Amino acid sequence: MDENSRFVTGLDVGTENVRAVIASVGKDGSIAVVGYNEGVSTGMRKGVPANLAGPAGAIDKMLGEAERMGGYDVRNAYVSINGSSILSTRTEGMIAVGTVEHEINEGDLNRVEDVAVSGRIPANRDVLDVVPLEYALDGQGGIRDPLGMSGARLEMRALVVSALTPNCENLKKATATADVAADRLVPSVIAAARAVLTDRQKENGVAVIDMGAATTSVAVYEEGDLQYVGVIPAGSNNITNDLAIVLAIDPDLAEEIKRRFVTGDFETEKPPIVRIGRENKDERVFERKEIEEVVKARLDEIFGEVRKKLKAAKYDQRLPEGIVLVGGGAKMRDIDKFAKNALEAAVKIGVPEGLGGVANAVEKPEFATAVGLAMLAAAETQYTASSGKRAKKVAKNAKKAGFLAKIFGKF
Repeated sequence: MDENSRFVTGLDVGTENVRAVIASVGKDGSIAVVGYNEGVSTGMRKGVPANLAGPAGAIDKMLGEAERMGGYDVRNAYVSINGSSILSTRTEGMIAVGTVEHEINEGDLNRVEDVAVSGRIPANRDVLDVVPLEYALDGQGGIRDPLGMSGARLEMRALVVSALTPNCENLKKATATADVAADRLVPSVIAAARAVLTDRQKENGVAVIDMGAATTSVAVYEEGDLQYVGVIPAGSNNITNDLAIVLAIDPDLAEEIKRRFVTGDFETEKPPIVRIGRENKDERVFERKEIEEVVKARLDEIFGEVRKKLKAAKYDQRLPEGIVLVGGGAKMRDIDKFAKNALEAAVKIGVPEGLGGVANAVEKPEFATAVGLAMLAAAETQYTASSGKRAKKVAKNAKKAGFLAKIFGKF
């Protein structure tokens, strides 16, 4: 193996499944997938750890095959975090930097970022990301990057993404138990957005909906930046459980019915009877109308909550680029048609693009988060093939410098 090769790992720890993508990073920044795998997740509830042994065992078991495929021993990873405790908060800060001839430097950006965050986020929450939305110099606003500009007073408006500290710490402990250091925790929908959105979509206005097993996450982008994040504590598993209860069947059979017969298009005529199992032996017969009533009721609830999130963020029917659906729930047939009607917006299924290697294996909506995590790791950190340890050098990024750089630098 080339000792100069750089490798990154994205680890998506979900309630139902755990997925990993190992990628090599070229000198030009290109990313090639060299290893991947997915497995059943245990010990997670509504996107957060319910115990440490379950997630650790699932991660360790799943990573083994991915490591053998990629020929790389994973010791560090960017890890997804989920759960309804994830919030986005708008904040602002102002500092005096000197005379009007003073040129804004990295230290000034760090300081105004600290002021914007300090005291604004409760002590029981960890800051996951700080997104500068706008800077102002001596009252002149609308500045995207003030580095090198002159002024005496620097102001910043920012979006701070945070999660409850116990959830963050327990997730880090779970990955550490599997001998994987979590270099950074990233909300799953933000990671997925990195893999499926273009710069044009982010500039014009777009939302990403990550429909997982137990949660559905929403992220809104406009003017090139993240504007809102919210998580709903319901997902595709709720549909399975509803079917199991109403049809009086076990969850495995309910999952098979959902996978084979459920569709998000309730207007098209279909056979009135659903048959599953071998004919004349162990065959079960169900009324399609009853199945569709159960599924539609739950989808109405989930996408109704999504629309409430968009309204709260003031982006309902204000997204020129529409909505991109990712996650395991996005595999449901015609789910994009249902979402289009429910949200009154253009909807499409998002898959990762622009990758090399065995990319075709992960160009699926359920792998969007793991791929996005690997892409973020490639952009922000450097790994060595020989040790798998995070190098001290962190990619220069003026917008990300400051509060987060100091936090993650401690790793």
